Amino acid sequence: MLTNLTVPLLGLVDTAVLGHLDSPEYLGAVAVGANLFSILYWTFGFMRMGTTGLAAQAWGKRDEFGQVALLVRSLVLAVGIGLLLILLHQPLIHLGLTLMNPSERVTELAAGYAAIRIWSAPAVLCQYTLVGWLIGTQFARAPMIMLIVANSLNIVLDVLFVTVFGWNSQGVAIATVIAEYSAAAIGFRLVLLRLPAGRGFSRALMGQLSDYVRILQVNRYIMVRTIALLLVLAFFTAQGARQGDTILAANAVLITFLLVISNGLDGFANAAEALIGEAVGKGSRRRFRLVFRTALRWSLYGSLIFTVAFVLGGRHLISLLTGIDEVRTTAWQYLPWLWALPLAAVWGFLLDGVFIGATRTRDMQNTMLFSALVVFLPVWWLTTDWDNHGLWFSLICLMVARALTMGGLFLAHSRRDRWFTPQ
Repeated sequence: MLTNLTVPLLGLVDTAVLGHLDSPEYLGAVAVGANLFSILYWTFGFMRMGTTGLAAQAWGKRDEFGQVALLVRSLVLAVGIGLLLILLHQPLIHLGLTLMNPSERVTELAAGYAAIRIWSAPAVLCQYTLVGWLIGTQFARAPMIMLIVANSLNIVLDVLFVTVFGWNSQGVAIATVIAEYSAAAIGFRLVLLRLPAGRGFSRALMGQLSDYVRILQVNRYIMVRTIALLLVLAFFTAQGARQGDTILAANAVLITFLLVISNGLDGFANAAEALIGEAVGKGSRRRFRLVFRTALRWSLYGSLIFTVAFVLGGRHLISLLTGIDEVRTTAWQYLPWLWALPLAAVWGFLLDGVFIGATRTRDMQNTMLFSALVVFLPVWWLTTDWDNHGLWFSLICLMVARALTMGGLFLAHSRRDRWFTPQ
């Protein structure tokens, strides 16, 4: 949880630094640019999620070669994909900004932000792999150190570049790139401490082309699921942008709080990934049930704490993030939707952890596609007259649909003892 909460903390600082400038355009530009990179990078989020499940199962089997081979091959993929993204960044960024269709000035600022931020691609994807492997091998303290140090550096550089140097949205991008490479460097150092004793590098660890294809095949379902989720969030941002820069900026403030909720509750899901994966690797049904019950109980406690915090302090928190009166007043109008999010979303977050740990990623893909295509989009279309309220209602419905569909599959797998059978 501490590791995950440093991520939205950085977003909070980005929002607060830019939210107190003289125009909402800077905040809107970073909202659009950050959303674009969420799609671009988290398309390959399987480098984190898939690595956790596979590493946890290898850990449960005490397969030292399998653990290290997975790490090496995943890092090779991460660097290769990162360099490819840099090579293709111009058409990718142009396409993303065209689809989001913000105002001309926001588009210009977002393009400048994106042209800098893309250089962090190899570092970001390596981070995904390192964090996933460290969590899977139950060394959660290492990602905490790695991300807290790097994100703290990012926060300091944000304040320096924006408020002192006056670099605005481009300063935020430069700070992020420096922090991403710092996090990757720290992560590599911590992974070396975790490698099995006496396990040196060998050509066998690199594997064959078929081994890399197998990693991609195992994780293709996570990739489709993640793309579907990110397209929903991009659609949300794009529809907000079409309602004007003030709505776009107000939604950016509230989405920052959504990231706090999701990253905080994902701490329990990440623990479930590692411990469920270990239980499946060992074939222990008793441990599987114990982990799930414990993670469920703490996830519910966490969601209630978030709900109370935003009900009691939401307006004050919004005021801390932006001093622009029109943005602050607009965000207050939509704050009640944020109150409903923790209890609506907690089930999906937790079950993601269970399904990743058990490598039931196909189920994750199918439930997300159903929730996005059959629930979110039709609900949004039917509530277009509600304007931004319709957008937020659609997002709540997406979270509820994920909870119901994944919950139904969880019960079915448990009753038929399918968690421990080959897929």
